[in-house]
Amino acid sequence: MKLGIVGLPNVGKSTLFNAVMQAGAEAANYPFSTVNPNVGVVPVPDERLQKLNEIYHAKSVVPAVIEMVDIAGLVKGSGRGEGLGNQFLSHIREVDAIVHVVRCFEDDNVTHAYPTLDPQRDVETINLELAFADLEVIERRLSKVIKSAKSDKAAGQEAEILTKIKDVLENGGAARDILWDSPEDKKLTEDMNLLTSKPVLYAANVSEDDLGGGAKSEHVKKLEALAEKEGTKVFVSCAKLEAEIATLEPEEKALFLEEMGVAQNGLDRLIADGYELLGLISFLTAGPKEVRAWTIRRGSKAPQAAGKIHSDLERGFIRAEVVAYEDLISLGSYSTAKERGLVRVEGKEYVVKDGDVMLIRFNV
Repeated sequence: MKLGIVGLPNVGKSTLFNAVMQAGAEAANYPFSTVNPNVGVVPVPDERLQKLNEIYHAKSVVPAVIEMVDIAGLVKGSGRGEGLGNQFLSHIREVDAIVHVVRCFEDDNVTHAYPTLDPQRDVETINLELAFADLEVIERRLSKVIKSAKSDKAAGQEAEILTKIKDVLENGGAARDILWDSPEDKKLTEDMNLLTSKPVLYAANVSEDDLGGGAKSEHVKKLEALAEKEGTKVFVSCAKLEAEIATLEPEEKALFLEEMGVAQNGLDRLIADGYELLGLISFLTAGPKEVRAWTIRRGSKAPQAAGKIHSDLERGFIRAEVVAYEDLISLGSYSTAKERGLVRVEGKEYVVKDGDVMLIRFNV
């Protein structure tokens, strides 16, 4: 999973990146302090791996990983190339989903793109720039295919699809909002890698006073209302505080979070929301050599999951031996689970579930 952190300048993008990556990316108080994207890979927290390792005592424990990209602040006009916009927008095209950081705190010491605090306006500014950039791509492509649309049926169909996307963007919508009639039509938009086709998770950057068990600020409520209309979620965090928490030892971190009234740190919540946004789950493999988590799309069948491990396993897939994580942990061994009839033999049509512990049988 590759998440791109975007937003207006000085809303806390690099600070949030530091918090989840513990990377020390520059978080300066001036626009475009992040000219080149900061990129980092972080393991996905998964306590199931350690529990499995208590059974297998493996030589290595390998979690799934997430790649985070801290992209420079976008400004009004970025979609038309202003403020290094074209360069920054190209970084967004490479990610699977967008984490849109929105400032929801007052601070006179922070230089902001606008003199007043208005999360809805800030969101609309970024969304508009992404739409402008997509419109430029659509119009350029449409001008090419429309010339051959009269004599080429495929070109005609593509022109219809492009026109539909263009109409949606011009009316304030996003490519991800469109319900396509066929998988082929949807694939065409995916191949174009449009910015507004990417799933979005809003990250409300609040003050320390607004974090914890207290009432939500009006700014967060407005952002949540906007997100609900778009069918997505809001991840509430104090990026500055999260960056400080990230430097603590595990015991100190747990105690600090408890005092703040926060159940999970920012990293855990961000990854959980990201997995849900992208429809991702993890299946597990376990043995004396390695205990490991593998990320797949929800709804993936057993051969596709096997292919995540190695292409040969998908090509020569015969069957999968599957046991639920909870059953394996409660019984304490794979052999006991097998004796109790809890290890299932599944074929090519089996849809993998989150937490399945799988052993792939194959032949090539």
